[in-house]
Amino acid sequence: GGSILGDKTRMDLLSRQDEAYIRPSPSGGFLGGVARHTRDAILLVEAAGYDVVLVETVGVGQSETAVAQLTDLFLLLLAPGGGDELQGIKRGIMELADIVIVNKADGDLLPAAERAVADHASALRLMKPRFNNWQAEVCKLSGLTGLGVPELWGKVTRATSALRQSGEFDQQRERQNLHAFRSELEAGIAQMLLSNPSVRADVMKLEAEVAGGLRKPASAVLEALGLIGFGPKA
Repeated sequence: GGSILGDKTRMDLLSRQDEAYIRPSPSGGFLGGVARHTRDAILLVEAAGYDVVLVETVGVGQSETAVAQLTDLFLLLLAPGGGDELQGIKRGIMELADIVIVNKADGDLLPAAERAVADHASALRLMKPRFNNWQAEVCKLSGLTGLGVPELWGKVTRATSALRQSGEFDQQRERQNLHAFRSELEAGIAQMLLSNPSVRADVMKLEAEVAGGLRKPASAVLEALGLIGFGPKA
């Protein structure tokens, strides 16, 4: 459930701007925090002339980091919290982050937000950054007062410039293309397996055998691929 690429009900002012376009998309239960055709939507709005594209996920969990394969920068938005929250964040997600944002830095939560910034900055220094020419940074922000928004945008532009200068920006785009190809290839093979009723019945039989421990998953996969002519050649 949920929607990605922006929830208009929470962006009343932005949705009225002529320079902005918000496209809510149902996630359809697709894991990764994004929808299957998110990349297509990104390419479409880029072709329409929008030079900044923000992709909002349904909420990043351990298995919901596919957006890092679709975007040039990965920003992780967190609520204020101390060491307990830091322990609860999966290391894999932190290692993907290029910029960590501690939100709700206002009112009574401001001291907690400042502590969280320091905690996350210390944690990031112990992790290997995704890019050679950009060390992940942390900033505090308030969606209520606007505190930190210019500073955040400054980090985004500096990171983008650094990656362009080092050539890593183009390399990231190449990885995005390769990831898209592999994802579509996997989806296409799955569609071939399930679109034919007789093949689908055989696949379901294999699934039951694997679930019951009667077949090894690897051998079942080979047999399933053989059903559509992709089995090992003699």
